[in-house]
Amino acid sequence: MPQRSVDSPIGPIRITSADGALRALSIAAAPEPDRPGDEALLDEATRQLGEYFAGTRTTFDLPLAPLDTPRGEALRAAIASIRHGETLSYGALARTAGSSPRAVGQACARNPLPIIVPCHRVLASNGIGAYSGGNGVKTKQWLLAHEAGDLWAR
Repeated sequence: MPQRSVDSPIGPIRITSADGALRALSIAAAPEPDRPGDEALLDEATRQLGEYFAGTRTTFDLPLAPLDTPRGEALRAAIASIRHGETLSYGALARTAGSSPRAVGQACARNPLPIIVPCHRVLASNGIGAYSGGNGVKTKQWLLAHEAGDLWAR
């Protein structure tokens, strides 16, 4: 599958595509050689990520590979509906998606496209909660501080 590694403030990011859609985004992934293909898509994803980290982009407009199940798609849509700079608890998101907090947590943990599908915006009711991307909670805290415009917290 075509892939590209890009530098970011939270470490290297590897973007993978196939069939004209993004399939995966790995934060703090070990750098690997780029694999050509889907150049226009990988260029656009790189550009949009750069704008996000520069603070000029709050949403992404990229084709994403569908998840395997309708339930997975519904949970991904619910996560993606959380606006830039806002957060929801696992329970609150579960209520809006007609699901359970455990299912939301599993969808976040299995999210193949963190940042683009912003699972870092989903918090535990008693704190920040876990994060499976990059350096875990440290990366989640950085992303939340970035979106809040809190330069001192980064």
